[in-house]
Amino acid sequence: MTATTPTALAGLARALIAAGKLPIATAEDIARKAQASNSSFVAQLIASGTVRAADLAHQVATIFAMPLLDLDAVDVHHLPKNLLDPKLCASYHVLPVAKRGNRLIMATADPTNKEAVEKIKFTTQMGVDWLIVEHDKLLRLVEQLTKSTAQALDSFSSDADFQLDEIKETNDSSESDSDAPDVEDAPIVKFLHKMLIDAFNMRASDLHFEPYEHNYRVRFRVDGELREIASPPVAIKDKLASRIKVISRMDISEKRVPQDGRMKLKIGPDRVIDFRVSTLPTLFGEKIVIRILDPSSAKMGIDALGYEPEEKERLLNAIQRPYGMILVTGPTGSGKTVSLYSCLNLLNQPGVNISTAEDPSEINMPGVNQVNVNEKAGLTFAAALKSFLRQDPDVIMVGEIRDLETADIAIKAAQTGHLVLSTLHTNDAPTTLTRMRNMGIAPFNIASSVILITAQRLGRRLCAKCKEPADIPDQALLDAGFQEEELDGSWVPYKAVGCPACNNGYKGRVGIYQVMPVGEAMQEIILRDGSALDIANQARKEGVKSLRESGLHKVKQGVTSLEEVLAVTNL
Repeated sequence: MTATTPTALAGLARALIAAGKLPIATAEDIARKAQASNSSFVAQLIASGTVRAADLAHQVATIFAMPLLDLDAVDVHHLPKNLLDPKLCASYHVLPVAKRGNRLIMATADPTNKEAVEKIKFTTQMGVDWLIVEHDKLLRLVEQLTKSTAQALDSFSSDADFQLDEIKETNDSSESDSDAPDVEDAPIVKFLHKMLIDAFNMRASDLHFEPYEHNYRVRFRVDGELREIASPPVAIKDKLASRIKVISRMDISEKRVPQDGRMKLKIGPDRVIDFRVSTLPTLFGEKIVIRILDPSSAKMGIDALGYEPEEKERLLNAIQRPYGMILVTGPTGSGKTVSLYSCLNLLNQPGVNISTAEDPSEINMPGVNQVNVNEKAGLTFAAALKSFLRQDPDVIMVGEIRDLETADIAIKAAQTGHLVLSTLHTNDAPTTLTRMRNMGIAPFNIASSVILITAQRLGRRLCAKCKEPADIPDQALLDAGFQEEELDGSWVPYKAVGCPACNNGYKGRVGIYQVMPVGEAMQEIILRDGSALDIANQARKEGVKSLRESGLHKVKQGVTSLEEVLAVTNL
């Protein structure tokens, strides 16, 4: 029998022999046993008692001039999540410790494992830098993390976390969850329920479920600000999407196009929360956004929305008129729907016939005839409006004026004895009139139908418990839009601080409004095709505050901070 040379052994065995740390015969014997038992050379070496795990780690770190790390000093909760599949970590006995730029810092007991390096590079598209650790500690930690990942969804909640009775579909279709048994996964159901309950308890307006290549995150929009809440295993993305689509009555087999749906969450015996669900195909799966539609928000009343007394009076005067058009403008998420429904709630009397067309209907209101627009079936805003006019309406609400046909019918309704409420996406009230002109609506029709325009934004409200006076230079206040005479020392601006009762110094949101009635002087400007600047100048003469001025007034009242007003309004 010919003697085996060191060249017959590779990897860590060859390195230990070359460094004089391991006899050739011992290395050869351990290599044979490792191959026979389908284990690694390191595991067999330590199991044989030839060397202790701690001593081996020191030797390997010295031989390869690599950093040595004691895993006992590592906080498991601070390790990066979802960078590598736990099964891959268990298979190759490696563990991601940190990420720097485009390189992964990996813990291992055997840095010569080229197969592991190539697999990690291929999976993550990142380079690998090794840290040497003790093999036994590494195995325990990898096993612990693998188990915790497998049980991750169960650990998100316990039955005691839920006040949830059931989720009801908005459609009475005979389909049931049993049609999709692959999504009847108890951990998935519990995780989704917990996210919905947590979002509601945190007073979030939206939930974002976002899949990426190597991670999956859940974010809530709380007081207008997105906050990362959870980072579940990326492997759940398909099952979670399917579960949400099933209870929202979407097509779970269709993943190539966006879909919209609705679902309900019953909390306790007499509280039901509606959710509007939207899916969007992305590179790495379907992103899902769930909007919370709390019906109670429409019943808060005008006073709770943050209107100043003169603004409130203008709005109430307009909605009490028998006919005309009232427009609410602002970006998505600025509270337009709540404002419209607050007006409808005031108008919703037994002697008033109210019809609404929305895409979709966000808040259910008994006593109001609500229609969901269905473009595929031919039920457009324009088609719904035409039908409304044959239904003897008193008040019509159109979710959004998107095109000339819808605008034309809405204006004709306002001109023929109906009160019409609707929304447009514009920056402020004066530009709304020029936007309608650009849509192709004749100036006469605009002047004779529009009676009031409200532009609005939502700013975060300062926490009353922790807000503190802010030391802001007078010049900064003047640059923000305050007048010299306002800086008389009779008020002080406040700043956000932060306490356990709030979110970084803010709690809730407050409306910032520009309420502009369309009177005779403004009608004349519209009829002569005046610009938005002409309309804005006339509005200022009539005492209409701009959005910035309205926001600064709330700074003087201590309701919000100057930073928040600067963030949501233009000068």
